[in-house]
Amino acid sequence: MDEQQQMRRWVAIWKQAGPELEAIRNREIQEADNLQVLESLESSFNYAVRLPPRPSSGMVEMQKYFAKIRAAHERPS
Repeated sequence: MDEQQQMRRWVAIWKQAGPELEAIRNREIQEADNLQVLESLESSFNYAVRLPPRPSSGMVEMQKYFAKIRAAHERPS
């Protein structure tokens, strides 16, 4: 089987599997116990709430770091 035939075979398999996977996904969503999910996330949420607030997400510091690297590379040698 050459590469083109193999790709066609994979496309056919995924076309067939797509609707079946979507049906499984929809069933899992409908059967999900939201209260159980929330209960399992409760301790993580409470932990995050107790943390002291951060001055930033870290993106500002990351951008400063990138600017330093860029400036170092732009300097003539």
